[in-house]
Parts: sequence; C-alpha cells; structure tokens
Amino acid sequence: MQLEPNRTAVVVVDMQNGFCHPDGSLYAPGSEAVIEPIADLLERAREAGTQVIFTRDVHPPEQFDDAHYYDEFDQWGEHVLEGTWEAEIVDELTVEDGDHVIEKHTYDAFYNTELEGWLNARGIGDLVICGTLANVCVLHTGGSAGLRDFRPIMLEDCIGAIEDGHREYALDHAAWLFGEVEPSAEIAFA
Repeated sequence: MQLEPNRTAVVVVDMQNGFCHPDGSLYAPGSEAVIEPIADLLERAREAGTQVIFTRDVHPPEQFDDAHYYDEFDQWGEHVLEGTWEAEIVDELTVEDGDHVIEKHTYDAFYNTELEGWLNARGIGDLVICGTLANVCVLHTGGSAGLRDFRPIMLEDCIGAIEDGHREYALDHAAWLFGEVEPSAEIAFA
C-alpha cells in the first residue's frame, strides 16, 4: 500500500510505561511486544517525511470525582496519572522534534482534543494507526477517525492487546465497519 507522506500521519496510540513496561499498573505483554515493530515503522515514516503523532492517555487524579457513570478508575484502577512515570511514552519510542503529541483523557484521541483540526489544517487524510490497547483506545480512536472521514489503516502487527482475542476482535471490527487492516510490511510512504 503506497501512501503519500504529506497526506499521511502515523498515529501511535498510548505506548506509555503504564501499559507497555513490566512495572506499569496496566502492563500487558502484548503491548510491550509491539514496541520494536512500531520503532521500525516510525523510522521508515520519518525518513519519508511522514508526520508522526503520539497520543498519551493522561488522567488528573480528580478526573472522575464527579462522574456518575463514566469512571475509568472503577474499570481499570488508577492509571497513567498526570505527571507520573506511567504517563510517559516508553523510552524505546522517542518523541522527536516535529512529532506532535496529543494528550487525551479518555479512550478516543479525537474526543475533546485538537487532533481533528490539527490534521485538517495540514491536509492529512490517511491515518496509519498503531499502539495499544487494541480493543480500547486503538479501536475507539480508529472508529472516531473513520466517522470524521479520515482513512484509518490499522497495522495488525503493531497493535498491542491484553489477550490475542482482543486484538483479533478489534481488527475484525475495524475491517468490517470503518477502516482497513494491513501488516506494517505492506505500508510504503512514497
């Protein structure tokens, strides 16, 4: 699959210590396992001049104090608290000058963030999506991208999950409903 570098962004979802490092509170070995393939993808994308975007799931400690229904801390426990080591991108995936970082407070990287406007202002329509967790933030971000008429391309070998079945579900759902699913080796930025 050939993608135009100036119309494409690689979106790296939540590759943070809390999810990808063995000392993280929500560590999933499947998330750690995709660090290397994502690093390889980013090297190819940057060489071609493709925009790289990192999302960071960040929660102020009081975020859900007044929540009536939606409370991620009830679901997952406290995680990736603002200003903590857990909230930082893993060391192996360096944020470089020219990369863009989106801080989000829920599963969807478009919800209450500047992501949509930022992409539109740069004429970016194709989103190569990787990161973690497959059936949570990756799926919700990809679906939200599709609903906003971006072209979400989910990279099957660059998406982490707690269980393999979660990744399979998320990728099947994406391919059926809103996007495309490809192995990273099939992506060319030219």
